[in-house]
Amino acid sequence: MLNRLKEIFESTCAKWRSKVTEFNGESDHVHLVISYPPDVEVSKLVNNLKTVSSRLIRKEFNEQVNQFYKKPVFWTGAYFVASCGGVTLEQLKSYVEKQSNPDD
Repeated sequence: MLNRLKEIFESTCAKWRSKVTEFNGESDHVHLVISYPPDVEVSKLVNNLKTVSSRLIRKEFNEQVNQFYKKPVFWTGAYFVASCGGVTLEQLKSYVEKQSNPDD
């Protein structure tokens, strides 16, 4: 499912003239490093990523998702965004790569 989420995020970002440069997921959330142009509204991009991925993951993994999510919601409304001005992109990528993976 995480591999499919990555594909969905990459495809969706491409439509926003953006690129996923790092991706990792845990059992209850994902980490993304995204490069996007300055005219893209981050809130709209995040909303679109959540909407598209929720719809496709529920369609493609319906049985597995329904075991854990009884409501028709895959993501919460919350998200965290930070710019990488205080750290290098390599430091940020390293942080994302070191997050636990549910398969570990």
